[in-house]
Amino acid sequence: MSKPYPIGEANKPWQASHKQQWLSQQQIKRSYTNDVVTQIQQFADSFTIIEYGMLEYAQHTYPLFAIKTKDWQDHKPTILVTGGVHGYETSGVHGALAFVRDSAKPYETHFNIIVLPCISPWGYETINRWNPDAIDPNRSFYKNSPANESRLAMDFVQAHNHNMLCHVDLHETTDTDNSEFRPALAARDGIENHNWNIPDGFYLVGHTQKPQPDFQKAVITNVAKVTQIAPADEAGKLIGVPLEQFGVINYDGTALGLCMGMTDAPYVTTTEVYPDGAAATPQNCIDGQVAAVKGALDYLIEHNA
Repeated sequence: MSKPYPIGEANKPWQASHKQQWLSQQQIKRSYTNDVVTQIQQFADSFTIIEYGMLEYAQHTYPLFAIKTKDWQDHKPTILVTGGVHGYETSGVHGALAFVRDSAKPYETHFNIIVLPCISPWGYETINRWNPDAIDPNRSFYKNSPANESRLAMDFVQAHNHNMLCHVDLHETTDTDNSEFRPALAARDGIENHNWNIPDGFYLVGHTQKPQPDFQKAVITNVAKVTQIAPADEAGKLIGVPLEQFGVINYDGTALGLCMGMTDAPYVTTTEVYPDGAAATPQNCIDGQVAAVKGALDYLIEHNA
């Protein structure tokens, strides 16, 4: 379905020289400072802003920020929202920021809230799934992680892991998954890619160890008010995975090293938006992300979770 990837040899994993060749082709295409950090700074009067780490790559240094509700009380359950684990997934970053700006404050009565809006700023700037070491941060949330983006986020979250109730991780599935990222992955690992499905709309990935189907349904129902939910393909699957219910599939987030598996929260979900759909706009993708977070929190409040 795609042309052979221009780096490496078929059926042979990349060596260090191939990774360096890949890195040399990456270019800065947008500004983390202008697009993201400036927005975070505007929240300083209403939220606590914490610089939780620094990514230092050749010629590029990125401060990492967490946003916390100011009325932090240990007896409240904690909510974690993450965006930009894959930096190229734009609405994940800007959905997290929009949630803080427009919607988070009323929930402070019920929850402590932490938002990590852009875990992979180099990926944001270069519109990449990987970090400069050709590592996928969203397969690297485990002990002694090879991805600094994942390790720094885990270290910060672990220090606030008391009473963690819910984690919503904001992502996208894009046409570039097929034109670039799936072929690059296959080339890097010396394998053949067999999944080319890109769902046309929004869907959720629950955790197989704690699927919480009623919770996932509530989130999907709220998102459906603002954007299209992806239908299953002719095999009843999304991205090659059997459907659990309308708009929901499950992964073992912990075993796969996914961001959604990094806490012991009983309620977790990963959102997936399709920004390249005919009916999609940057704004309704962001609106879908915000609706997912609000749907999750409204469900938890309604059910006294």
